[in-house]
Amino acid sequence: MTAQKIIPARNWGQRVAATLLTIVVGLLVFMVATSRHINWSAIPQYIFDETIFDGIRLTILFTVLSMIISIVAGAILATMRLSSNPVLSGFASLYIWFFRGTPLLVQIIFWFNIQLFIPSIDIGSFHLDTNAIVTAFIAALLALSLNEAAYMAEIIRGGLLAVDSGQHEAAKALGYTPTQAMLRIIFPQALRVIIPPIGNQTISMLKTTSLVSVVAAQDLLTRAQNIYAKNFLIIELLMVASIWYLVMTTIASCIQYVIERRLGRSTNQTPVVWRNALRLMRAEGSNG
Repeated sequence: MTAQKIIPARNWGQRVAATLLTIVVGLLVFMVATSRHINWSAIPQYIFDETIFDGIRLTILFTVLSMIISIVAGAILATMRLSSNPVLSGFASLYIWFFRGTPLLVQIIFWFNIQLFIPSIDIGSFHLDTNAIVTAFIAALLALSLNEAAYMAEIIRGGLLAVDSGQHEAAKALGYTPTQAMLRIIFPQALRVIIPPIGNQTISMLKTTSLVSVVAAQDLLTRAQNIYAKNFLIIELLMVASIWYLVMTTIASCIQYVIERRLGRSTNQTPVVWRNALRLMRAEGSNG
């Protein structure tokens, strides 16, 4: 008996939609590529410009520093939020509510203008102007870090809550202190849940740093703006900045993929606490 050939049903709706989408995108690309108002030769001229490279370096620095600060602060806030102490839990909840509820752009402008209501720091004979401390760089870094810490706190808290409660009980039975249980058992398992959203937040932070251009913090977008303010090649310089943002986010996405794959390989391994528990039971059995 010959096997029957299965012919898949033709979805004409999808084919028509795909054809229309291809035509529309093709027309848009053709319109942009043939535009006489874009100086295409200026893009390769500025793509490797030293000023642009300086902006890229500062953008990466903003991203790395703000993510490190926000992860540390977020871990502290998440622990406070899970605390049974109402003062600690309430403060963490209030912090998260405030920084997630106000726009980041407003926070950047606020920190940049903090000297308006705190003009100086005076402790006895010690005097220091606020402007000397909170520069454009520091104001931008503070705003990015403190805002991101609120999101990191919720991400880390969600990862800690995702760990089975039995892990806490098993760690307690093995004689671990709460701090040891958190650092050696709970947090390493929570990393599998925490790492993917942290990777997404890092990629988002690379683009979010462009907001610091409002205080002229000399990031990639600010440098591009400085150039096109002189030569009026606005679209061309924005394209240059967009290309480099795409390059940076693509590299960050590849790094995130590699890290997630490595974490995924260990998902089938027995958790550390259970391996310790098995060793303890084997030791007691051999002694008996």
